[in-house]
Amino acid sequence: MSIAQFIDHTLLKSSAHSGDIEKVCREALAYRFKAVCIPPYFVRDARELLTGSTVNLATVIGFPFGYSHYQAKTEEAIRALEEGADELDMVFNLSAFRSNDLAYLETEIQSICEVTEKHNKTLKVIIESGLLSRDEIIKCCTLYRHYPIDFLKTSTGYAEKGATVEAVLLMREHLPAAIQIKASGGIRDYAFAKQLLDAGATRLGCSASIAIVTGASGSGNGY
Repeated sequence: MSIAQFIDHTLLKSSAHSGDIEKVCREALAYRFKAVCIPPYFVRDARELLTGSTVNLATVIGFPFGYSHYQAKTEEAIRALEEGADELDMVFNLSAFRSNDLAYLETEIQSICEVTEKHNKTLKVIIESGLLSRDEIIKCCTLYRHYPIDFLKTSTGYAEKGATVEAVLLMREHLPAAIQIKASGGIRDYAFAKQLLDAGATRLGCSASIAIVTGASGSGNGY
């Protein structure tokens, strides 16, 4: 079993250009990563590069802060899927969450789920676990467990604190089995990546993907 099959090879820097996107797509094809995760602007071009392969195409919605209006996120989602995305990583509205406006968050997730279900595509919801307390992470699990999302994701990679083993364990404990966990943010080597998988993550968002795979190949371990 290769660790590559769990990795979303990620490039979300604002300075990324078309040559960078082509490079990560070529790398994903060569290393057989599960997906590439790129900015929405590049989805159409990446679709052409990945068509016919087993590599999924993921993009981000409401990235990186999540506080754009849910209607804007919905339009982003529609456009991304029309242009060829297979998976959407949507940042939840932390501002609404901290304001205890759960009704708004329910409207937001219902709107996005309608889009992804219609197109039979994968939805990951990013909660930015590094900014949340233990009780707040549980509260997010309680909220999103009632919706047809595919993954709850730890982080955007833009907060001071990214994925932790503790957050993944907590999420796994409080989510139904049908909702998987994507860990992202600060995953730079094989050892940490394996710890996150062992804790219950089934997808990893990484920009250091090749270093992780290279580390795995020399580790003698199962992944």
